[in-house]
Amino acid sequence: MYGNNPIRPPAKGDGSRLEIKHIFPTLQGEGPFAGHPSVFVRLGGCNLACHFCDTEFEDYTSYGLGELLERVTQLAVSEEGRRVRQLVVITGGEPLRQDIKPLCEALLADGFAVQIETNGTLYRELPGEVHIICSPKNTGQGYMPVRADLLPLVSAFKFIISHSDDRYNHVADVGQEQYNIPVYVQPMDEYDAQKNKDNRAYALELAERCGYILSLQTHKILGIE
Repeated sequence: MYGNNPIRPPAKGDGSRLEIKHIFPTLQGEGPFAGHPSVFVRLGGCNLACHFCDTEFEDYTSYGLGELLERVTQLAVSEEGRRVRQLVVITGGEPLRQDIKPLCEALLADGFAVQIETNGTLYRELPGEVHIICSPKNTGQGYMPVRADLLPLVSAFKFIISHSDDRYNHVADVGQEQYNIPVYVQPMDEYDAQKNKDNRAYALELAERCGYILSLQTHKILGIE
């Protein structure tokens, strides 16, 4: 959206209906579950407007929980009828804008692993089995604080890295050191070949120098969604 999306506040509701942009099968391309066959549930709307965001999450549709679960189950199986996608990734936009607890509970009960990716500025109660990946964002005045109630639940942090953008050329301590949470560094895609090359080299340098884990957007390398 490149910062052009409307900033949307947390949505009301009990989770029986969710605003969904897209549901699709793919491989998780980045972070701790990179390479895992997955079903992505992309929720609509975000409470931030990051200038580098390359994801379309507006123009969404309201789904009832039942039809959403049915669609995920359909996409998780192969043509032979065997479930080959064991991971459901709930992303956005910002997934914690909406009450996703009922969805997470239902997916876990059906044997799926569940991962969400959040910017860390909102909180909703979630089952303890959910893997929460937090990707902090920088407003230009420093990284936005990760909510204190969310922080101890975070499974991993993913920092977007740019060699030339002062907002994103470092990893800040947003609480990960207190809880010994793993940190992934991922080169920012700036849609400029030289900048992207510099970003990859710099992310690699940070990983080797500081002990972070390098995350590449392998779905873009593979040319898949």
